[in-house]
Amino acid sequence: MAILTIEELATRLPPYQAIAGLDLGTKTIGVSVSDLGRRLASPREVIRRVKFGIDAQALLALAAKEKIAAFVIGLPVNMDGSEGPRCQATRAFVRNMGERTDIPFVLWDERLSTVAAERALIEMDVSRKKRAERIDSAAASFILQGALDRLALLPKDGASAG
Repeated sequence: MAILTIEELATRLPPYQAIAGLDLGTKTIGVSVSDLGRRLASPREVIRRVKFGIDAQALLALAAKEKIAAFVIGLPVNMDGSEGPRCQATRAFVRNMGERTDIPFVLWDERLSTVAAERALIEMDVSRKKRAERIDSAAASFILQGALDRLALLPKDGASAG
């Protein structure tokens, strides 16, 4: 497994395979999956965190079921651009996943993704209780949609954009 930049991923992705977006929390993992054309992110059920081995099995089962070609995982960078303990935990999670899968990961700056997800759910008039259940997967959708939008602008054949 490799950690790739979004630009590297664009040149390596096989056609017509989905990408998963992940929002790694301490209690849950928010999950979103793209369509096969990689244009739209759709939220999935959250994965309740138990311990790493069980969490990894759940992610890999999802990857097999949905034919996932790559994971885009939110990197919780501080607003000033610095990395704190949550970034270290995310990087450790990705390293540990690398021992279990060849599916590449892209680390995606997730600043404000949860805020944006919460606003969207409020605008849809989702109750506070249901928002709490859906926020992690909604945040994963914002993370993945940002990556999909960036991928759409990148050359796919390794050609230089500049």
